[in-house]
Amino acid sequence: MGQSLLEALNVRVVGSGEKTLVLAHGSGTDQSAWRGILPYFLRDYRVVLFDLVCAGSVNPDYFDFRRYTTLDAYADDLLNILAALGIDRCYYVGHSVSAMIGILAAIRRPDLFSKLILIGASPRFLNDEEYHGGFEQGEIEKVFSAMQANYEAWVRGFAPLAVGADVPAAVREFSRTLFNMRPDITLFVSRTVFNSDLRGVLGLVKVPCHIIQTAKDVSVPGSVATYLKNHLGGRNTVHVLPIEGHLPHLSAPAMLAQELRRALGR
Repeated sequence: MGQSLLEALNVRVVGSGEKTLVLAHGSGTDQSAWRGILPYFLRDYRVVLFDLVCAGSVNPDYFDFRRYTTLDAYADDLLNILAALGIDRCYYVGHSVSAMIGILAAIRRPDLFSKLILIGASPRFLNDEEYHGGFEQGEIEKVFSAMQANYEAWVRGFAPLAVGADVPAAVREFSRTLFNMRPDITLFVSRTVFNSDLRGVLGLVKVPCHIIQTAKDVSVPGSVATYLKNHLGGRNTVHVLPIEGHLPHLSAPAMLAQELRRALGR
């Protein structure tokens, strides 16, 4: 399983440092999303990059609709990658859904992770009585309907909203990786993400977490970062980047890289 998984998910190890840094992208992108971040870490870290099984850069035949019904299956993939590479300790940076995948992996194997850095993370996107996730069920269903009706039109509308900032290159890049995904897989993964609720397990995370949020993110309200800080079980910190958008690694890589280096303690 190990070697075939590494090939299937396009696992790459680059850099020459002693410490290991795992960069895990969010839904709608692939490992190329870290292109602007990588140069800041290659000297000091051994950097592990991979594609989520839902990414457009992965053969869609590998996406098992029966298996990837919850985020636990993605956490399995992450832990299997680390095992296949012989990694017994790492720093983990997860964007969006990969932040939550990292949380699930760290609950199961806290020994593997020195620190989790969570970018644009949300344990639940839907609003609840005492919880503001940012979305009502009806709004989400409209999004799903739009994706099904005309995927291309949905991408063209969604990409600028998600990027948030006026950075045309970032909008183009996010659109490119969204278009690379098979629409039925994008819809299925979106449903999985929006139906997931990890609030109940946050307290089981004992690994230190650093939560990075932008000042305005169409997908994740600022209050969610505070919620995570207060409910994750370890020692946690929050940093708000003075920019807009859900994809700071695409729209402001230098600023994000500086914050990542600070969070990593160097």
